[in-house]
Amino acid sequence: MYAALTMDEPPKQQTDIARAAALIADPSRARMLKSLADGRALPAGALADEAGVSAATASAHLAKLVEGEFVTVERQGRHRNYRLAGPDVCAALEALALIAPALPVTSLKQSNRAGALHRARTCYDHLAGQLGTALMGALLDRGVLTGYDGIHRPDEALRDRPASYGSDISYELTASGRAQLRELGVDTDRLPPRRPAVRYCVDWSEHRHHLAGGLGAKLTSRLFELGWVRRGASPRVVHVTDAGTEGLKASLGLTL
Repeated sequence: MYAALTMDEPPKQQTDIARAAALIADPSRARMLKSLADGRALPAGALADEAGVSAATASAHLAKLVEGEFVTVERQGRHRNYRLAGPDVCAALEALALIAPALPVTSLKQSNRAGALHRARTCYDHLAGQLGTALMGALLDRGVLTGYDGIHRPDEALRDRPASYGSDISYELTASGRAQLRELGVDTDRLPPRRPAVRYCVDWSEHRHHLAGGLGAKLTSRLFELGWVRRGASPRVVHVTDAGTEGLKASLGLTL
């Protein structure tokens, strides 16, 4: 039975997709947003360097992104750092990357960076790339998660519930999984608040699922704490350490 329509409730407003798309469409702003997609805050100077523009041009672009609520400003004295407004912005970028054409690679530096991003990167506050999807597969193989197989099938994923992208497939944390993660030092009873515990992102480079949500964030944070992964010199790039290679195999059966 459908709920009765309450006439005194204000109508839901349509979303302005064109305005949001216009903010991302500028190449310089797109590069800035991608640089912020690991969830960390960066100063305007670093974002100007990433975008290849002057400080004044970067400031104008950042003002538009702040006004559009894509980015927030964190003030520390005279300094300003910029951060993505939330994981939904990163999810939108990842979704666009699935259908976007590849950028031309014109230098060895660009080729090396692209390869590093494909191997292992952060997607806001969780792991992505080959590492992220392999980790998702290991969690399913070990029975930490259940509900699906981690493979992205575009013709099936949004068929039944198109409005629930990222949660239309119901992955669940098992009782055995809670115990296994507890041994790893991940307290699944204290996940980040105000967000789903288990979600997935469709990985744009691997076209498989990687773990997002509160659990993805908590597990990623723990791997950094253990020194099993470390951040690279380029934004978003992550490297697995020797300790991580051994630890991930011993704890989750993940062979890299």
